[in-house]
Amino acid sequence: MKELPRILLVEDNRDDVELTLTALAQNNLANAVDVVRDGVEALDYLLCRNEYAARKRKHPAVVLLDIKMPRMDGIEVLRHIRNDSRLMSIPVVMLTSSAMETDIIKSYGLGANAYVVKPVEFTEFVTAVTNLGIFWALLNRTVESES
Repeated sequence: MKELPRILLVEDNRDDVELTLTALAQNNLANAVDVVRDGVEALDYLLCRNEYAARKRKHPAVVLLDIKMPRMDGIEVLRHIRNDSRLMSIPVVMLTSSAMETDIIKSYGLGANAYVVKPVEFTEFVTAVTNLGIFWALLNRTVESES
């Protein structure tokens, strides 16, 4: 049986991590989810360096990327992903609490595939994450590539 591609969740808020993982699990999405807590760690993961040097060099099905994080924000991570030929084909969904028009414009300008503002209500959040997971991890097709 073919292994499902992993989902990379880049999120520094523990509550949002737990909500996202719960939403994916409640809807039986079988994709494994790897969680990193900031932009520097996200790039280390994607580039298989530092503590992720031994990671299997397969791209995640999608990167769910928060914007406001310590060390390196999501906009900067997106910029790095889109400027690196090894990473540029990875789908990136901005999953953030920021509804600021400037963040939306910057994200799409840098090549984000989607921009989703986190709903405050739990049921809305579960629905949003479920829909993201189903589309990006199960339905969307990408070129099989390794980083």
